[in-house]
Amino acid sequence: MSDTVNTTLRKNALGVGAIVFLVLAAVAPLTGMVVVASLAIALGNGGGTPFAFFAVAVVLLLFAIGYGKMSSELVNAGGFYAFVVKGLGRPAGLAAGFIAMLGYNFFVVGTIGTSGFFMKIVIADKTGLDMPWLFWGLASIAVCYLMALRGVDFSSKILGVSLVLETSILVIFDVAVLFKDGYSFSAFSADSITSGSLSIGLLLAATGFLGFEATSLFSEEAKNPLKTVPRATYVAITLIGVILGVTTWAVVSATGVAQAQDTAIAHLPTGDLVFSLADTYIGGFLTDVMNWLLLVSLFAAMLAFHNSSSRYIFSLGRARILPQVLSKTGPSGAPYVASTVQAAFAVAVAVAFAVAGADPILTVVPSMLGFGTLAILVLQALAALSIVVHFRRKNDPRIGSTLVAPALGFIGLCFAVVLAFKHFEIVAGSDSKAVNSLPWLLVAALVGGIGYAVYLRNSRPSVYDALSSDLERFDDHLATDAATGR
Repeated sequence: MSDTVNTTLRKNALGVGAIVFLVLAAVAPLTGMVVVASLAIALGNGGGTPFAFFAVAVVLLLFAIGYGKMSSELVNAGGFYAFVVKGLGRPAGLAAGFIAMLGYNFFVVGTIGTSGFFMKIVIADKTGLDMPWLFWGLASIAVCYLMALRGVDFSSKILGVSLVLETSILVIFDVAVLFKDGYSFSAFSADSITSGSLSIGLLLAATGFLGFEATSLFSEEAKNPLKTVPRATYVAITLIGVILGVTTWAVVSATGVAQAQDTAIAHLPTGDLVFSLADTYIGGFLTDVMNWLLLVSLFAAMLAFHNSSSRYIFSLGRARILPQVLSKTGPSGAPYVASTVQAAFAVAVAVAFAVAGADPILTVVPSMLGFGTLAILVLQALAALSIVVHFRRKNDPRIGSTLVAPALGFIGLCFAVVLAFKHFEIVAGSDSKAVNSLPWLLVAALVGGIGYAVYLRNSRPSVYDALSSDLERFDDHLATDAATGR
């Protein structure tokens, strides 16, 4: 009997389109419009919110230029953790790994809360079946877990269908507004852009893009990853910017640009700004369809974040930072141990919240998604800095793509991080002292990562040394394929 343990993810499973589906499903465009865009209009810069989405897309595309160059050299399921190890060194990389693992795991718990809450509301309203939010949340994570075990290519197909459906309903709404009222270009006037709080508008718009960074997590499972991952990143950011930017433009045009903020504020208690407009512009039947697709969108986000979180756990296990058993993969190439641990953690935390009597939408969702948002923004900023440092060390002659663009992206991301810390109660949607103390977990992850690196260097040097060698996870034929364009 062989003692060999498989720790290899499935090779050549994903093309550009499949990775884009995985990433955009995490972004969940319909959920982004119903929740994020509505908040940005109400609490940010009102009728000027479309500008905020387009501006964030530009900043992230600048970052993506350097990201693409780094991705063409590095293939690793550790995503931004691997980027930071390569650019800023192993201690910073460990800190980034812990931040990423915390952020993505918290996100999955948050999606249990959002799925459970909205499923309870919509299903009870449409069918009369009224079950506790925890029931629906646990049912969702159970199905998500089983799908993840089928392999990442199966997940990408499911998420692709979800993405097409939820994007289609938004496009129908956009077209309806365009033909009935047209889009108001006053949304891009200086008065509109600077109305309300532009800084909060930009911050909330940035949260609408969270998930695009997961492209690199699937590089070991991609076809020709040295080209596939950069292309998927550019496509994902562009599509997110277009979908959210244009649909937000449709929303503020429908409400009236000058009245957009007041209208959005009036709908905050019920969270039905988009649905109320949809009822007017596309009718009751399609609005009902939009309600059901919101549930699909929330589930897709859960599945995408579960896959991403599992790969961070898998990668840290393979590097022996976490127990090595977490790096086991099954016949489908799925990291089944990491996936099991991730799902078990999410279920345990969600159940603990429910037992404590916590309200899902007032406590579970804001605390988990708020912290996850902050963690991923910090991770993106660290990755941007890593790209700049890595290519400067190499004296790379491509100044525009390896210094100027990623440096501008880094500055923009740092601005977002500062805003997220300053306005964390808005990001988290809560004024609870317990919730607003969560950013201290990032400090703990930073100190813990650096401290653990010092321990490994002194007590387990073979593991510490392997942190760098574990980064290079592609075969020689991949470099050949990239060079020949295959």
